[in-house]
Amino acid sequence: MSTRRNIPGRRPGSGPVKNVATGNEEIVNIVEVKEHAQDFYVRHQKLILSVLTGLILLVGGYLAYKYAYVEPKEKAAVEAMYQAEVQFARDSFAAALDNPGGGTEGFASIADNYGGTKAGNTAKFYAGICNLNLGKYEEAIEYLEDYSPGDDITPAVRYGAIGDAYAELGDMEKAYDHYEKAAGEAEDEFSGPYYLNKLGLLQFAQKKNDEALKTFKTLADKYPMSVEAREAEKFVARLEK
Repeated sequence: MSTRRNIPGRRPGSGPVKNVATGNEEIVNIVEVKEHAQDFYVRHQKLILSVLTGLILLVGGYLAYKYAYVEPKEKAAVEAMYQAEVQFARDSFAAALDNPGGGTEGFASIADNYGGTKAGNTAKFYAGICNLNLGKYEEAIEYLEDYSPGDDITPAVRYGAIGDAYAELGDMEKAYDHYEKAAGEAEDEFSGPYYLNKLGLLQFAQKKNDEALKTFKTLADKYPMSVEAREAEKFVARLEK
């Protein structure tokens, strides 16, 4: 099983600065943009997986019902996904990407070999997240940009993950752009506050205090019951002084 990086981990050697809310010495710089409390993907892994799996099953079920058979290429892609999804759920990202075991294909191969199918498209999302967790940031960006969301949840996660990859590559302007897009796409009670928080932290780290204040106010007002809202209120209080 691979070491958990998720989206993505804290970078060693980052120096401490004072927390604007408490004044305590702790990490509140650019790495906080990429890691805050519990990682979004860790907290909502089951929901994201169920959405992706549901899309595949919905397509397969519809075709089977309407035409009495599932298109051969789509069926093959769905069948190929199973073992890779098992490894992905175990956080075995390298295995899920390239060698799930049992002679089955990984997400990279499925994405490349089953183009034009719903399952092949979904494999691109999985492959992007796997590469991100494995530190292969350029590959992650390539797969995630090629993925076409078909639901209400993964668009925000896609933009946020691309932003994380750019942040790891040191391109904070592109990271900013994608976090902003993620926050704009995220309208639900769990991804909404998460990506607004990431955007606000990046704005604060870049000393864009007016923008950060606006973002944290939006977060606190729109999602007052969220975990992120409590921290956002502290940033608002400090930035308004």
